[in-house]
Amino acid sequence: MKTRITELLGIEYPIFQGAMAWIAEGTLAAAVSEAGGLGIIAGGAAPSDVIRAEIRKARAATNKPLGLNIMLLSPNADDLAQLAIEEKIEVVTTGAGNPAKYIPAWKEAGVKVIPVVASVALAKRMERSGADAVIAEGMEAGGHIGETTTMALVPQVVDAVEIPVIGAGGVGDGRGVASMLMLGAEGVQCGTIFLTAEECRISDKYKELVLKASDISTMVTGRANGHPVRALKSPVTRKCAQLEKTGDDRSLEEIEQMTAGSLRKAVQDGNFEEGTFMAGQIAGMLHESAPCKVIVQKLMQGACDVITQRAARFGKEGE
Repeated sequence: MKTRITELLGIEYPIFQGAMAWIAEGTLAAAVSEAGGLGIIAGGAAPSDVIRAEIRKARAATNKPLGLNIMLLSPNADDLAQLAIEEKIEVVTTGAGNPAKYIPAWKEAGVKVIPVVASVALAKRMERSGADAVIAEGMEAGGHIGETTTMALVPQVVDAVEIPVIGAGGVGDGRGVASMLMLGAEGVQCGTIFLTAEECRISDKYKELVLKASDISTMVTGRANGHPVRALKSPVTRKCAQLEKTGDDRSLEEIEQMTAGSLRKAVQDGNFEEGTFMAGQIAGMLHESAPCKVIVQKLMQGACDVITQRAARFGKEGE
């Protein structure tokens, strides 16, 4: 399947692996890139030397393009922006801010720039700043989210910009990939489905919770402080929801203390009582673990099958 995204980045399939903090490290990213998609290493708030090591670990496992995600509000953003150039990263994705000040240097180094956006206004701004494409992420996604659904956001962003759009949030199988393409996107970004990958080094408890999830297993907290986050229901998310109902400063401080380090506790320790297990709404569709290669192939083959079957069906009905 060829789109402007596959041509732009030199990848086989228009599938990005989401940059999940504490999760998207070198082993997972390399496996996705080797499978034909774009593996992305999450910079998070880690020191640049740690991320450099992950990049080099990934490079040792694949010679295919790799991405690096930079959260622009993180204190290490300047260091990671330079690291992307030094390590000859092919693609940088960004979130939580405007990457405009880094774009000239990245462009000069041949780095493709693809920010994550949650609104039409931000997508337009990124295009004006020189972004090569944008990832339009809807609220169905796991982790930090916006307020607009993917179904509503993607076509509006597609209509608003000339650069390619990657749809994200709510893609869990080939039908999801096909739907994003029908909405005008030229690629998809998937996060939650790669939590189930054999190469994903999360705790056994985290993976178990994802694989046992249903359609109503996630909830959103953080709206009270303007930073909504989608995660699987757990003691932490339920407690946060209770505290948010009070709306007072003391409760918000308690939430901040309770959630500090909670993602690491989920990813590394599998601590159900104190961990935050971020996942998207499609978790309920996932029932088995598989290698990244199989996941990517199923996404693409499923999309091609759906598109072909629907075209044949409606073509026949229209005769």
